Amino acid sequence: WIIVGTSFAYIGLLFAIAYYADKRADQGRSVIANPYIYSLSLAVYATAWTFYGSVGRAADDGIGFLPIYLGPTLMAVLWWICLRKIIRISKVNRITSLADFIASRYGKSALLGGLVTVIAVLGVLPYISLQLKAVSNSFTILVQYPEVHMPDKTASVTILHDTAFYVALILAAFTIAFGTRHLAASERHEGMVAAIAFESLVKLIAFLAVGAFVTFGMFHGFGDLFTHALNNARIAPLIAPLSSFGSYISWAWLTVLSMMAIMFLPRQFQVAVIENKDESHLK
Repeated sequence: WIIVGTSFAYIGLLFAIAYYADKRADQGRSVIANPYIYSLSLAVYATAWTFYGSVGRAADDGIGFLPIYLGPTLMAVLWWICLRKIIRISKVNRITSLADFIASRYGKSALLGGLVTVIAVLGVLPYISLQLKAVSNSFTILVQYPEVHMPDKTASVTILHDTAFYVALILAAFTIAFGTRHLAASERHEGMVAAIAFESLVKLIAFLAVGAFVTFGMFHGFGDLFTHALNNARIAPLIAPLSSFGSYISWAWLTVLSMMAIMFLPRQFQVAVIENKDESHLK
């Protein structure tokens, strides 16, 4: 009940933040017209599944997980040129989605816009399922603590006992309340962006807390941590994974893929372009 109560309290806080931001927007006093809020909202890139994906990749490939974050970092350097131009084009043409943007580049083709929408929906459905799985698994693991067992991948669960089902309902309610209840497609979703920014702050603090605990709690600083790693026959090879030509190729392509993801994932385009209030926030 502690886990359930804390979860609902956190969800309630997100709803309150989104509601407050929407009310402020209605009064003409935008909360998200702030470069720091805009910057935090861009961390929607790091989802619940990103945590499992990057940590899992680090466990298998060592520092081979770094391109997942190197790509976006390198792309951010180019944003003042690339993203600023996209934002300007979108504002002039009243663009409301990634499909709309691509269609507008080719004579506002409705056929192309529809095709991009279908591809985006088909591509994002399995991605959403991974997010739901990540949240559901995390909840199950926390409830079982301290007897932690990874959820059985093959076990069947009834819909009323499936955590992911309830998570999906809550997310749907949030989306309806702060994402789709307005008829004007060009209207910004200030409540949603404010909630995302707060979530990003929580994620940042959580990662820093875990990093500090591992480095200075479990070990005596970075030197001690890396000494233990180098002395472990299984871990030592993971610190220098670029031992073959194939490793370099894998790093290069994963970096390029991550650069594209931070620009053109539908959720990234939404927060970076559509929800942008001032292009100077890119700085």
